[in-house]
Amino acid sequence: MAPQVLATFRVIFSGNERGKAFGIYGAMLGFASAIGLVLGGVLTDANLFGWGWRSVFYVNVPVAVAALIAGARFVPETKDPAARRPFVAGAVLLAGSLVAIQGLASLGHIGLETLLGFLSAFINVRLVAPIVTGIALAATVGAGATAELGAMRISEEIDALEVMGVKSMAYLVSTRMLAGLVVIIPLYSVGLILSFFSPQVVTTALYGQTSGTYEHYFRTFLRPNDVFWSFVEVIIIAAVVMLSHCYYGYNASGGPVGVGEGVGRSMRFSLVANPIVILLAEMALYGVNPNFNFTV
Repeated sequence: MAPQVLATFRVIFSGNERGKAFGIYGAMLGFASAIGLVLGGVLTDANLFGWGWRSVFYVNVPVAVAALIAGARFVPETKDPAARRPFVAGAVLLAGSLVAIQGLASLGHIGLETLLGFLSAFINVRLVAPIVTGIALAATVGAGATAELGAMRISEEIDALEVMGVKSMAYLVSTRMLAGLVVIIPLYSVGLILSFFSPQVVTTALYGQTSGTYEHYFRTFLRPNDVFWSFVEVIIIAAVVMLSHCYYGYNASGGPVGVGEGVGRSMRFSLVANPIVILLAEMALYGVNPNFNFTV
């Protein structure tokens, strides 16, 4: 969520206020990095409800809920007039490349650079590709549905359908929901392939690791079950994203300004809902059993 936070700072604040905001953000980031290690040890040692080390991840749930409520109440609507739709393929390629770069920096401290293939197969499938694809769906198909439905609402086209005896909810909302669920499959397929391709190029071409070493660990830890469940996750994400975007568009009011506010609210909800869905899905699937054998 760091890019969204920094972009919000840039839009909301200006001049000296922006410098203060970034200063406070940097201080809190350093404090959180330090206290997080201590808090993780305390939670693991306390063994709350018999969760053991899993409480380190479960503690994120109330924090995420509190952040969602506080964001909806205190963070103002923001919009960059020069903003353009994201380049989905480029976003996934960059995200996959960051996995390789950060993985090398982290594994290099303990002399395990050869496990970059494992990291790519593990992190991209379970975390990076689903989140990036969900955000891309929200920013393209979802935002378009919100704007289109909102324009129809303020121009009274939806009211005209109701007068004609056509059920507007079924005719307008359900079709867009179905479109989102259909388009997410090929979109995620392309995103997943690119998330596999980019870290391999970075690892072998830039960092000089042999292709055989990379592919050995990648193929060893790429589990078909994980790929299947990742598709299930993105389908759930697509349902949540399209439902929220259609809701804000269908219930838009206040003219063109209201439609713009509806698009902003729907995007903000999607950006928060995507990680929460992934977090809950990961805890349900792998909270008890991580489902991989590191000694293979």
